This record gives sequence, structure tokens and C-alpha cells, in this order.
Amino acid sequence: MQEQISTSFTTQFEEDVYKGLTDFPKHLSSKYFYDAAGDKLFQDIMNMPEYYLTDCEHSILDRYKEAISDQFSSGNNEFNLIELGAGDGKKTKILLGHMAARNLPFTYIPIDISQNVLDQLQRSIHKELPQVNVAPLQGTYFEALKELTTLKYTRKVIMFLGSNIGNLLHHQAVVFLKKVQEFMQYDDLLFIGFDQKKHPQTVLNAYNDTAGITEAFNKNVLLRMNRELGANFDPSTFLHWEVYDPETGTARSFLVSKSPQSVYIQSLDLVIHFKEWETIQTEISQKYDEDVIRWLAEQSGLKIENEFTDASRYYKNVVFRKMLP
Repeated sequence: MQEQISTSFTTQFEEDVYKGLTDFPKHLSSKYFYDAAGDKLFQDIMNMPEYYLTDCEHSILDRYKEAISDQFSSGNNEFNLIELGAGDGKKTKILLGHMAARNLPFTYIPIDISQNVLDQLQRSIHKELPQVNVAPLQGTYFEALKELTTLKYTRKVIMFLGSNIGNLLHHQAVVFLKKVQEFMQYDDLLFIGFDQKKHPQTVLNAYNDTAGITEAFNKNVLLRMNRELGANFDPSTFLHWEVYDPETGTARSFLVSKSPQSVYIQSLDLVIHFKEWETIQTEISQKYDEDVIRWLAEQSGLKIENEFTDASRYYKNVVFRKMLP
């Protein structure tokens, strides 16, 4: 049993930390990796040689930018290019630059929970691609999509890159995709990156690099709890551990307590007890095959319109349209 005095919450972070660390088994959402320090660490991860996902998607967008732009613009019609979890926009700029050079009529609307990321992205686009109209929206995906649907209707192309869909188990992904689909009209498009199943060691290496960057990224959630919630986690007492199940295609990241310990979280007035080798699950990274992608689409009221794959067939970007009733 966990010792507790108060269960009142002033932030969503507090509530999620409380629920996750008093649950069994313990878990925390990977979205809390991302603050200013976490954003920088993830940029470092994307530059690691082991992290193939970024290079694969970059190669797809570069190789097929003409065909993708044609599909997005749908005969030169005006559209909003909405990116969920925009990050630093490095890959997206390939498409932005190409579409701007073709004078396609679009507005780029990056959505991210991190205002820090959006500010950096807007500055970099103004500098590198000043001809692109940028209108950032800070908040959760569905809050921002709801806000957009209240405006005068403009055709939407919604992008979800980086295999961020992989942070959701299949049943969660169906719920997510159904919600996105509800914000779509029949001429809108949804463009999603899916990391494909491959040699298990290749997957493990991507989430357990020898330089320890992914370990620091996972442990940043402990440091963030220390900074923002007054916790006293010692990251050196936790082991970063990655596992991958090639049957289900699920990679999982854990922080494992190396010894029995207790951690106090001041803002919650809460003591969390850890047994030796007890875990906190911090991230899920789902890998896919064609059957699973097709099943996700069918369950979510979507149909596959087109798909683009890199030369190694490690990664796939899929274009979806809302299914007609």
C-alpha cells in the first residue's frame, strides 16, 4: 500500500503521476518525457545512427514529395496542413519547402503540447521558409482539432509522423483514430507514419543506444517530477530496460529499481515504495505489418488511399480517407 495524505490535484501531471505510480504495475506516460530538456534529448535521439525511424521517414518524404504534394493539394485546392505532435519539423520542412516552391495554397498548422517546441519551430520556419504561412496551436490534439472545426471550413490534411501512433496499443490506437476521423470531412486526408516489423535486434538497438541518450530521455521523467513536483528520485538507482515482442510487435521501455527504496513526492504529499527490481513502464513503441494497418483502418472508419515505403521496407507512410457511410 502507498502512504497518502492528499489526492487533490492542481495539474494533469500531478494526477497522472499519482494514478500511474499507485497502480500495479507502475507506469507513466511517455508524453511527460517532453519538456525543454526532453525536447533536446529527443532531437539527439533522432540523430543517432541506431534510430532508423527518422532517416527512413525522411527518405520517404524526400523521394515521394511530388506525389505526396499532389495528393495533399488535390488539384491545387486550398487546404490546412495540420501536424499532430509537430516536434522540430525537420522532416515536415521537406514537404513545406516543396509545396511552397509550387505555390500551393496551404496553411501549416503545427499542434504540440509543448509551447517551447512550437516557438522554436515557428522561428525556424520563418527563417528557412519565410513564404510558408504558419499558424501554431498549443494544446492536446483533440482540443486543437475541435478548435479548428469551429472555424470556417477549409479542407484538412492531418499528419501524424514519426510513428507516434506506435505509442498506443492497438485498442488505444483505434480509439484515437476514431476520434480523429470524427473531425474529418470526406475530402480530408490523414497521413500517418508506421514503423514496420523487422529484425528484433534492429528494434532493440533503436531504443537502447550505447551512448545512453535514450536512457537519459526515459529518466528525464524522474528529473521532471523532481523539478515540478518536488520529488526526490535518484535516477542512478534506476536501470533503463527495453524489451521487444516480435509476435505482437510491441517494444516496451521500463525504469527498473535496482534496490528497495522509497520516494517522496512533495506536491502530492505521497510516498512511493519500490521493491528491488520493480518496474515503471515509461513507453510503448508499436511496430506494424500490412494486416494490422488495414485492420486499424477498418475499425476506425477509414480506408487506405495510398502508401509510401522506404527502400529497406523498414517504414511506411499511409494516406487515409474517411470511409463513406
